Amino acid sequence: MKTMKKFAAMLLAMTMVLALCACSNKGAQGGADITTAEKGKLHMATNAAFPPYEMVTDDGGFEGIDVEVATEIAKKLGLELVVDDQDFTAALTAAANGQSDIVMAGVTVNEERKETLDFTDSYATGVQVVIVKEGSDVTMDNLGEQMIGCQKGTTGYIYASDTPENGGYGEDHVIAYDNGAMAVEALKGGQIDCVIIDNEPAKAFVAANEGLTLLEGNWVLEDYAIGIKKGNTELLDAVNGALKELIADGTVQKIIDKYIPAE
Repeated sequence: MKTMKKFAAMLLAMTMVLALCACSNKGAQGGADITTAEKGKLHMATNAAFPPYEMVTDDGGFEGIDVEVATEIAKKLGLELVVDDQDFTAALTAAANGQSDIVMAGVTVNEERKETLDFTDSYATGVQVVIVKEGSDVTMDNLGEQMIGCQKGTTGYIYASDTPENGGYGEDHVIAYDNGAMAVEALKGGQIDCVIIDNEPAKAFVAANEGLTLLEGNWVLEDYAIGIKKGNTELLDAVNGALKELIADGTVQKIIDKYIPAE
């Protein structure tokens, strides 16, 4: 009988230890058992040529608003962030097919993207603007008469290349480039008349290239969100939950303010 009592006590102690371990593991995973593309990692698809949201550092690493926000989300989920750098369209596809867990690259929500991706709450607001050469006669009112450069796959390209009936300028007036830098080089070389791109990268390109300026006013205002493979509600809920906490405690705004100081 004594032996049986001893065994029962040992069994109870072992059960308690296992329960404590399970609770500890649950906490490290942000309260959820999350399945990701690679165990223990959160893969973020992006196009790291979109300052200040994602950029390549001098040592080959990555930095920017999206990178830092994703890093904080990964920490909350008990995961390590891995950045998968590729062109913008490929980044959307990588998240849509589950090759990467999330896509963050200044991504706005539209009906076409909602067919293959689910989206978190918005975490930042983007403004589309127009870059021109100094002294150019291009205006917001005559964009439909110009040759416009955009980064392929972006909302800027989608909106600008749409038909005039839908508020665009038509595909004949828009050239798609792999990234914003290539579009800016085409503008400098006289191959196009202007570039439509997000405000923050636009300001960075203008600052780095003498002879370029921004047209006054905003072309389009839009909100950025994180894209996740459609139907993966487990991951969507976990990422969105972490994002909400980071917005609520001021972390997201602190990261944005670091890269975009109030003027």
